Amino acid sequence: MCGRFVRITPIPVIAEKFRAKQMFADLAPSYNIAPSQEIVIINDEGVRQLVQCTWGFVPSWAKNFSIGNKMINARSETVAEKPAFRSAFKKKRCLVIADGFYEWKTEGKRKFPMYIRLKSKEPFGFAGLYNVWKAPDGNQLCTCTIITTEANEAVKHIHDRMPVILPRDKEDIWIDPTTEDTEALVGILKPYPSEEMEAYEVSTKVNFPQHNTYSNIKPR
Repeated sequence: MCGRFVRITPIPVIAEKFRAKQMFADLAPSYNIAPSQEIVIINDEGVRQLVQCTWGFVPSWAKNFSIGNKMINARSETVAEKPAFRSAFKKKRCLVIADGFYEWKTEGKRKFPMYIRLKSKEPFGFAGLYNVWKAPDGNQLCTCTIITTEANEAVKHIHDRMPVILPRDKEDIWIDPTTEDTEALVGILKPYPSEEMEAYEVSTKVNFPQHNTYSNIKPR
């Protein structure tokens, strides 16, 4: 799964790197993004745009926003068919922008956080789905989930799952709402090449979402 991640690249740099033509977000960097917090996504609604969204997918039929707390992740193996995500998989795919993510490793009775990123230290896009949920009071809210897959060699000694990190040459296909080939889209949802990733232990202070400083990603 993916339950905590980092986005420290400034918004204007993200917009440039991911070729967003419009920006609808103004978020400060975060070293400890937790579910229900605001994140940055790249989608295509006729134009490529950078959008502020809440982490935790809320289907259109949901009556209560709190259901999003149970839908921070979607499994790649079932995401195309699962009722909650099926519609978004067809037309509302996005990139969730990150610089790295945390996973907790268990050794005996000890459980400690590891920080995982690309060796290049470049920002990347998780494969995500989004939905603009309309609340009973009429307010609209962008909500989002991160798709996970089986862990690669760099991660599996830490956890058996990992978020899908999309290679740059697959990003356009993924967010293009006119792409309707389910088999091809599911085929993109693979573990990222392990040789391009690194992981190291960090402070247990990241266990607390309110601890949001550069020290979170410093090697322990």
